Amino acid sequence: MKKVVFFLAGLVFVCFASSLTLVSCKKETDENFGKTSKKISGQELFEGEGNCIACHQIEQTIIGPSLQEIAKIYKLKNASIVSFLKEESEPIIDPSKYEIMKTNFAITKAMSDDELKAIEDYIYSVSK
Repeated sequence: MKKVVFFLAGLVFVCFASSLTLVSCKKETDENFGKTSKKISGQELFEGEGNCIACHQIEQTIIGPSLQEIAKIYKLKNASIVSFLKEESEPIIDPSKYEIMKTNFAITKAMSDDELKAIEDYIYSVSK
């Protein structure tokens, strides 16, 4: 009887240990590594990851044009902020400052279309 109990206890331990090994050795795919399912807002991207706020304020021009100016001109010209951030269209606000902005395209080009659209939506939302 003691041998049966000992054997069952050992079997449970082996099964438990092997299930831990399987869980702990789970390999993440490269495309999902470090990503979460939480959707980040355009404001969070603009102020955080993109650090766009360092050059673009809502109401005043600092280094780059204000968000209100960006929204006004892009609406007027029916242009795409997303296309500009992907470096697929020419600057339409102040081409003389384009060289300064070009250094940031590495950040915006690494963003998904959804993230860039969220930034565009945020810019339009604060310009009302």
